[in-house]
Amino acid sequence: MRKVLVTGGGGFVGRWCVKRLLDEGDEVHCVDNLARFTGAIDPKKGWPLYEPFDYNNFYFYHEDCRNYFERAKDTDFDLVFHLAAMVGGRLMIENDPLAVADDLSIDSRYWQWACKANPAKTICFSSSAVYPVKYQLKEGYWLLKEEMIQFDTDIGMPDMSYGWAKLTHEYLAKLAYEKYGLRSVTLRPFSGYGEDQDDSYPFPSICKRVIENKGASVLKVWGTGDQMRDFIHIEDCVEGIFTMMDKIESGEAVNLSSGIYTSFKEFVRLAAKSLGYFPDVIGDTDKPEGVFARAGDVTKQKELGFQPKISFEEGIRKAMRFYNI
Repeated sequence: MRKVLVTGGGGFVGRWCVKRLLDEGDEVHCVDNLARFTGAIDPKKGWPLYEPFDYNNFYFYHEDCRNYFERAKDTDFDLVFHLAAMVGGRLMIENDPLAVADDLSIDSRYWQWACKANPAKTICFSSSAVYPVKYQLKEGYWLLKEEMIQFDTDIGMPDMSYGWAKLTHEYLAKLAYEKYGLRSVTLRPFSGYGEDQDDSYPFPSICKRVIENKGASVLKVWGTGDQMRDFIHIEDCVEGIFTMMDKIESGEAVNLSSGIYTSFKEFVRLAAKSLGYFPDVIGDTDKPEGVFARAGDVTKQKELGFQPKISFEEGIRKAMRFYNI
């Protein structure tokens, strides 16, 4: 049995990682302050797909992880999944960038604590937002490769304050290994999705809008709708995490991606098709859309033994069945 700390464990990815760890028999200590707009859910109120307190190896601390780092006497962790972050959907990233910048404090406190606690391994969660915006433009875009970010030579301009915060976290992981010998791996998730995701994220919001407007001749989507993302199902994300996390020690980053571009217009069409109707899809340009095209190269993932299995169309059908209950 491993002893595992999961910060931000009440969030979407956190809940799925906690489930995997509990099922593997690990002793899981979950810390989350359940901040608004982050999608975190109080386990005492029940989690959508399972009850964590049904496991006798689950422990929950309702507090800011920075406070936990100050007071905790427990330091003998085999693994730390550091997921704690101030992040919501696109509205939060664009309209409340200073709240998102709080991640700088969260991550700096984590690494300061890790220097004292010396966990055997840290699984760091970054973001595809760290990639330079210049590779994601309508005029020209590329599948995003891990080596596009080089701390010694060129990092480019990431996406908003969230991108900067996560990029700094990656740099701290690199320093923690080089200067203090702290072993870690950094994951760069792209547009992870699943049926129990918070409605502030595009996937559940769009699916539920399609359900609520079943049979409509026209549906709207944020931005032009032509913007494209790399959607990867949360089950594939978790499989990727656990497949690759023991294969990197130096804080080096690896994508969690499908390598497939899907526009939001196409997303809406696929969701509507699953319910048997075929609306025209138009953009709502009063809403933010972010970069034009963001998808991750999968070469390194494959080399490390991971390939996603769930197609986006299959993931949509699965979610639509769940929402239609």
